[in-house]
Amino acid sequence: MEDVPAPEPVENSQPQRAPPPEEIESEPVPEVEREPPILFKEHVDARRDFDELVGCCMHMLSNEEQHHMEELRTYVVEDDGAWTLGDGFGDLFARIFNDTNIPDPARLHLIRILAVAALKDDVILLLHQDRKDHTIMNFANKIEHVSPDLQEAIALFFCNMFEHLSPSEWLLYISEWTPEGAMPISNIRVTTKVAVNALLHSNPKVQEYGTALMYNLGTKEVKTVVFDDVAPELAMAILQYFSTKPKEELMWRTVTALCRFCYASPEVPSLIKMIGPEPNTFKGVSERIDVVIEEIDAKLSRVRHF
Repeated sequence: MEDVPAPEPVENSQPQRAPPPEEIESEPVPEVEREPPILFKEHVDARRDFDELVGCCMHMLSNEEQHHMEELRTYVVEDDGAWTLGDGFGDLFARIFNDTNIPDPARLHLIRILAVAALKDDVILLLHQDRKDHTIMNFANKIEHVSPDLQEAIALFFCNMFEHLSPSEWLLYISEWTPEGAMPISNIRVTTKVAVNALLHSNPKVQEYGTALMYNLGTKEVKTVVFDDVAPELAMAILQYFSTKPKEELMWRTVTALCRFCYASPEVPSLIKMIGPEPNTFKGVSERIDVVIEEIDAKLSRVRHF
């Protein structure tokens, strides 16, 4: 399928076929007015994490990889443009994420650096460096197997990716690739996995990132076909999360997302009826939550007799 959140011809990896549009895009997509996403700009520190990354693994890198580290410093710490990232820059990610000889803290600091880069308006150009190998998303897809600190950092990174239009759409690309020894995956599948992991995490801070990620996904202006497959999974995670009795702000984020997913997939209202709890259980928490619950109830009323 096409790597954009809309139905397009099926992508083919054969050499004679032209690459998908987002893979040949050279400039970020212009911003359009949209509902403000929930971000965590205050939770990142580019200089600190870069210094920690250097201390963890700089001595283990080749001369070329050290050069790419300098490019990363210029881009994120000095806040220069993505033009500073040379050819082969993505090789640095592959080395740090995949080389088991490199200590785990290096991966933690690199993900946190990406959470800073996600806030830059040209980060899509960095992401395009990884369009062939999918190193970043392959690593994020292992979220349940990494340390709790890394899970937290990945969730933070994905939240901040909603700062600008192009990277937020990148998270929703639907074309698939097959990692070695694994089932086919896509960006939207990995994003869904990260959102569910964060929302149902035992750490309240990671849960907060999960509520933000659900809200950002739910309020993202895309054609419903993008969420056809994943909306039920996201909704089921939200219904499970309700059992934790979250505070008002977190409840509002997730109820809002659940409401949007009701529109994205006809399966979601039926799931709410079958699994519960029904959102009207939480009426009275706040006026803004009541408004959203009434909208969900209107959707549920259409499936009451099935």
